[in-house]
Amino acid sequence: MSCEMPKCRITVLKRTINQDLIDEHLDDEYKDVGLCECFRDGQEIVIEDHSVVPEGFCSSAWADIRKDILTVAMGGSMPGIKQSGTVIAGCTDWFRPVIFKVERMENE
Repeated sequence: MSCEMPKCRITVLKRTINQDLIDEHLDDEYKDVGLCECFRDGQEIVIEDHSVVPEGFCSSAWADIRKDILTVAMGGSMPGIKQSGTVIAGCTDWFRPVIFKVERMENE
């Protein structure tokens, strides 16, 4: 019996910026930050080894969404989400967060 977890697909749904928070809380030298440079909207990353950060993936974002990846890989879903085996997750850079969709790839 194999205990191998299914692959997961991470899709970058959107990169956002909270300019009001930037203006209020960041020093002037940091106020010209833009959208996260680590990802692009629509980008897809397939995870086969759930224990390591994929090459080129932001390690902070990985730390933020890893529990969601493991939940999906182990058969979980997010309550209320239309597609079973899917969660919506995000990184906690609240100045310029990235929103991800994580999906279990059972038969791919």
